[in-house]
Amino acid sequence: MYLRCLVGDRPREWLRWLPWAEYLFNTAYQTSLRDTPFRIVYGRDPPSIRSYEPGDTRVPAVAKTMEERATFLADIRYHLEQAQAYQKRFYDRAHREVTYQVGD
Repeated sequence: MYLRCLVGDRPREWLRWLPWAEYLFNTAYQTSLRDTPFRIVYGRDPPSIRSYEPGDTRVPAVAKTMEERATFLADIRYHLEQAQAYQKRFYDRAHREVTYQVGD
């Protein structure tokens, strides 16, 4: 599902952005783990990624790359949230709450 979100808008650039999709997945909270996959594997929080503000750098190539990264991360986060909402709707459609009492 994550790759579909990634490839949908950028079919020819998916390989370039694949590490970012992997980073987002590995640093996202997983309810089944009750933590992030990164923290489970490494036992610590992931390194922080510096946010970019226009004008932070004087090198045009770096500025362009940072702007592309910020746009991409916002797009992929939006698409991942849409995918999660879709999966939740699908799950909720077939899910029923069941409670058991002692002796059932």
